[in-house]
Amino acid sequence: MSGDPAPAPRRPRPERARLSPQAIADARGGAREGLDWLGRTPESRAGVLVRVVDRVARIVLFGLFRFSVSTGGREKLPPGGGYLVIAAIHRGWMDPFLVLHALPLEPRAWFLGSGPSAFSARWRELLLHRLGGMLPVWRGGVGVDQHVASARAVLANGGVFVLVPEGGVAGPPDRPATFRTGAALIALRTGAQIVPIALAGADELYLGKRLASRILQPSSARKLLGETWDGVPPSPGSRAELDIARRLTDRFAELLGPAVAAIYPGTVDPPDRPRRFRGLTWLFLSRREH
Repeated sequence: MSGDPAPAPRRPRPERARLSPQAIADARGGAREGLDWLGRTPESRAGVLVRVVDRVARIVLFGLFRFSVSTGGREKLPPGGGYLVIAAIHRGWMDPFLVLHALPLEPRAWFLGSGPSAFSARWRELLLHRLGGMLPVWRGGVGVDQHVASARAVLANGGVFVLVPEGGVAGPPDRPATFRTGAALIALRTGAQIVPIALAGADELYLGKRLASRILQPSSARKLLGETWDGVPPSPGSRAELDIARRLTDRFAELLGPAVAAIYPGTVDPPDRPRRFRGLTWLFLSRREH
């Protein structure tokens, strides 16, 4: 109708120089990944520092920024740890916090995350190393073996290993972008229980922004593939493994796509709602993500 207010224009993200992961690694004198970077067994217990940082983060996100998160399906979470989380969609820096908000503080969640994005400042890398909760990826596409080792270490110690199959923040706000096969390969090789979690709302942030997450029914690679797979693990690195991983990746998308579409409308505010401090959208995004 002609009397309806016009939709508020979305401010474009600032243009910033893009640096390749290799260029960032070279400037650092090299880059270490996964367990090699961590140098210890990934903890499943939340120590004092983790609990303090968790409390401070909640004060900032839900007190200062006044973010409001609707979470459903917590009753579906498996007791204890030792499972994988497949999370989508990934549209901003708030998404890992949405996953952490959906999960209990213990057993701890560990993310397979982008080193170039997370380590844009030296203090961030030092804090993450001390705090834990992340195992970095730098090169991507070279091989999955060390990331499988990271996942196995987290799972064996009773933790939760979080994978984001999109691999970046680009994409529409209401549906997943193309999923990469790395998450499926890790799921196949670990054989762990899989918990899909749908996320929405982090594509644009401002004071009082509504966000949402939904935990879906836990499953496994065997259950998700059904009769299309006999359950016998193929040889690592084989064409057969890649074929099964692609099919499992498609199943992830089939599960998470409708769930994201279902929760996304609840994160959209009316056009006439004030959107103060929209710069929060890019608060913790590095040059690699702009």
